[in-house]
Order: sequence, then C-alpha cells, then structure tokens
Amino acid sequence: MFSESDMPPLQMLVVFESSARHLSFTAAARELGTTQPAISQQVKALEQFLNTPLFRRVYRGVELTDEGHILLKTTQSSFTELRKVISFIRNKHKKPRINVATDFAFAAYWLMPRLPEFRKQFPNVDIRLHTAQSNADVALQDIDLAIVFSDGRQKGFISEKLFDEIAFPVCSPKLLEEYGPFDSLEAITRAPLLKLHAEPDEKWMVWEKLFEQHNMLWSPSQTVMEFDNYTLLVQAAIAGQGVALGWGSLLDDILAAELLVAFPEFATHSSNGYFSVLSMAREDDPIVSQFKQWLHQQCLS
Repeated sequence: MFSESDMPPLQMLVVFESSARHLSFTAAARELGTTQPAISQQVKALEQFLNTPLFRRVYRGVELTDEGHILLKTTQSSFTELRKVISFIRNKHKKPRINVATDFAFAAYWLMPRLPEFRKQFPNVDIRLHTAQSNADVALQDIDLAIVFSDGRQKGFISEKLFDEIAFPVCSPKLLEEYGPFDSLEAITRAPLLKLHAEPDEKWMVWEKLFEQHNMLWSPSQTVMEFDNYTLLVQAAIAGQGVALGWGSLLDDILAAELLVAFPEFATHSSNGYFSVLSMAREDDPIVSQFKQWLHQQCLS
C-alpha cells in the first residue's frame, strides 16, 4: 500500500505536467492561473521530493531530463485515465440532454406547443433550447440540432426540410371589420401593413416579393410599421395594428384559435422553408436521432 510519503501532492504533479508540456514555467503559470515564481517553487519542491532534477535550465527556457520525460509520460497517461473515470462517475446518473437552436418565432409558435408531447414520449431526455432573433447559428459548438429557415444549402451539415415556405396575408378580425373586405391585394394595401425587416442574406418572403409574384406593384397607401422580431410583429397583428405576412404551419394554432384571419387566396410559395440541420458528427447520436425523427413526424401530422 502507498503511504503519504510515497506520493507528492497532486498539485505538484499538475504543475509539473503543465510545465513539461509547455517547456515553459511562464506558460504553465498562465494556464494554471498563477505566477511564474509559484510554478518554479512547486517544480523545485517536486525535484527535492524525488531527489532528482526534472528540468535542465537552458538559455531562454527549460528542457526535460530523462527522468522528466518518464514522469511526463506517466502523469499524462494517469491524468487521462483519471479524467475518464471522473467523467464516467459524474455522468452515470445524469439525464441525456439535447441542445436545440432555432429562432424566436419557430420556438414560440411551433416548437413550444409541441414539446410537451416529446417530453411525454421521452421523459428522461432534457432539452435545452437556444433561441436567436433571426436564424440560429448552426456552427455553435454546443448545438446538437438546429432548426433554421433557409434554402437548405448548409455546407458541411445534414439538412432536411421540415416544411415549405407558404406565405399569405393575415390580420385580426377587428382590423378586417374596420378595413375589409379584402377581396384583392390592392384592397389590402389600403390597410396599415406590418413588415418584417430582412437583411440581404435572409431569404424569407416580404411584401414586395409577394406582390411581385402576383404580378402587382407594391404601393401601400397606409403607413408601414417595420419589425426586426417576428413574434412582436404577430402580436401587433393580433392587436389589430395592421396586416402581416403569415407563414403556413408556423401560425396554424393562432389561425385555429381565430386570433388571426388568413387570406390563402393571396398565398405564395417558394422552395425555401424550415430545415432540421445537424453536423455529420452528431448524425449517429441516439438522442439527436430520436428528436429529429420526432420533429419530422410532427410536421407530417
């Protein structure tokens, strides 16, 4: 059995490993959040404990002795095994978790109402939802799966369409009563319009494009209120502040609750839409696969 006198303090070995790996006491101090003299003192104490030098001081640095090379190899191997065991113990009883990224609108209007069903089917899986004002960044390190509005071209990622883009005018029953009937696009322009701001690289439908696809020139007679957040735009439409562009599938629940009235006769389609996106490294993860399969099933139901 080992006694205390057989082993140096673990902190000495940590300091030695960092110093030997960097061949620099200064770099080790930076990595471990301490000072160069403190590192030098710990190394000296370890050399005294072992009664042998581990480093040779050379011009503008240090190099390992033969004993230092042996100890570095052993400490690195031991630390690797120790990390594996600690990780196993910490995660043994930990619930599996999936990190999902999407935009505010998809999260609020489509995903959140359906998540209770997923949790019912998979009660042991925790979901961490990352939301962004516009499209989520699919390249974020912690993201397992992203749901993005795009044309489906995500280089280096696996991208599968959830549903197509179908956009059409929507408004509150109160506004329709005040400005309607809306029997033509021209009639709609006589009401206040709500517009979602789009940067040049963002591909969703805007009023100008909808009118263009119906062979009409967009020329609103009322003021246009512009938003950079689709959830706020929808709330403004529900409050009767104007006519907005609604997306099929995204606003289904709101339309079913009759909070908004849709005009599908003025709908327009595109090849864009919402896609599930994940890196190839996450393709075989069972939790990610479960969530992705559930997601696509929800779009078919």
